[in-house]
Amino acid sequence: MTPLPTAFLATPLAHRGLHDRRKGVIENSRSAVAAAVDAGYGVEIDLQLSADGEAMVFHDYHLDRLTAASGPVAQVSAADLGRLTLTDGGEGVPTLADIMDIVRGRAPLLIELKDQSGSFRPVDGRLERRVARLLSAYDGPAAVMSFNPHSVATCAKVAPATPRGRVTCYFAPGDWLGLTQSRADELNLIDDLDALGASFISHDHKYLDDPVVAKVRATGRHVLCWTTKSPADDRQARRIAENVTFENYAA
Repeated sequence: MTPLPTAFLATPLAHRGLHDRRKGVIENSRSAVAAAVDAGYGVEIDLQLSADGEAMVFHDYHLDRLTAASGPVAQVSAADLGRLTLTDGGEGVPTLADIMDIVRGRAPLLIELKDQSGSFRPVDGRLERRVARLLSAYDGPAAVMSFNPHSVATCAKVAPATPRGRVTCYFAPGDWLGLTQSRADELNLIDDLDALGASFISHDHKYLDDPVVAKVRATGRHVLCWTTKSPADDRQARRIAENVTFENYAA
């Protein structure tokens, strides 16, 4: 188990960067990440895979919400994604390498790999391998995580020196396309952290009182949380979580 650096506990983590769409600073954009670092926060970002195997900093599986284009991110090349304009902002979709060049080790970088399998099935490893290659040349505190344990397991193989964790919540079939009740029940146990070599979880802040979270803490692993949206959320979460991923307020 690779320990989570203390930097991830020392400063709040800006969810998808310090974004404010009203000011033209869009989530997961270069400007949002730069704003978070400049404000002294850590940075949390999401990754999707482009058609040509590049790690793109983008949350959704489809382009529709955040660009004028439509369709899956996975069907568009990195170059074409970079040429798109994020809605209400003036930037294209950045790569993970772009974001690393901005952060340059000045803030903890928490990287969520979005599930590329659909419904938490085994992954082909392309995204994980690309992230591993980029992290091998990165100098600064970084950690990876995913909702999909198969992705975390792949990260353990291709980037064993990088701290890794599971993103967790109360999994319910109706909230996830294709998720069965039996698989949801398995995910909710969070009993695979030893097998994954995971040193932390990032849990939905609304469910931190779940006894399974206390069991995770009892193993000596760190508990982070997502996504607090007010000072009241922050105070409530910190009764249990060691750090918050936040948005919409000054954490």
